[in-house]
Amino acid sequence: MCAPNGARKTRADHPQLPIGPEQLADCAADILQAGASVLHLHVRDDSGKHSLSPERYRQAIAAIRKTVGDDLVIQVTTEAVGIYTREQQIQIVKELKPEAVSLALRELCPDEDSVAHSAAFFEWCRQQGIWAQYILYSAQEVSRFIELHARGVFGPGPVSVLFVLGRYSQDLRGDPQELQAFINAWDTRCGNWACCCFGATEHQSMLVAARAGGHVRLGFENNLYRSDGSLAEDNAQLLNDFVSQLTSSGRPLANADDIRQHFFPT
Repeated sequence: MCAPNGARKTRADHPQLPIGPEQLADCAADILQAGASVLHLHVRDDSGKHSLSPERYRQAIAAIRKTVGDDLVIQVTTEAVGIYTREQQIQIVKELKPEAVSLALRELCPDEDSVAHSAAFFEWCRQQGIWAQYILYSAQEVSRFIELHARGVFGPGPVSVLFVLGRYSQDLRGDPQELQAFINAWDTRCGNWACCCFGATEHQSMLVAARAGGHVRLGFENNLYRSDGSLAEDNAQLLNDFVSQLTSSGRPLANADDIRQHFFPT
């Protein structure tokens, strides 16, 4: 998976950060060639700020599909960024009906009072055939997710989660050793896990994750730098660097059809 832009960075951070639909479409073609199977999508408003507008999403998705067809799974974010309420996040997904969506557990199901309503929404996603990936920011959140899973909150069948390293560290820098705590807390009977990492340790952390049996997400949302410390030319270069070292893990790359076959609800 590639997360090419995120909610906060701008072209002042990197001139190749894709923002508008055409830039995202060009990026999609490049990351597909580099080996990506999923594009984690953020869109912006006219001022360049984070947006969850269904219409903005439709414009970006249309441009990406025109360029790469169905050769990438497009996963939209529901990240609130302090702008959107939980109710707005849910309503936006219901209006857009994307093929895939990322859902932060702490935002969509923050407490016990929200569990029943959240479970109904998660079931709606499953019934719609939407692939939901649940975002977890700590080993403690993994443990809570496991407990909720045992109660049936995420419905029947395996689920997908994303472990996030470094999002709430002071310097936005993930520690690859932190991943082991996530893995220790996870129950493989629940489904599959992936990982992303903020900061210059992204490349190292993704190799650790791949070798531990996880899936990986790289891109400018999390990190702008190559493993040698130099600024990456674009998102595709980050992916190419990673793929060139992936062979030692014995893990083949999935394509979009593999993702839809193995991860999407049936």
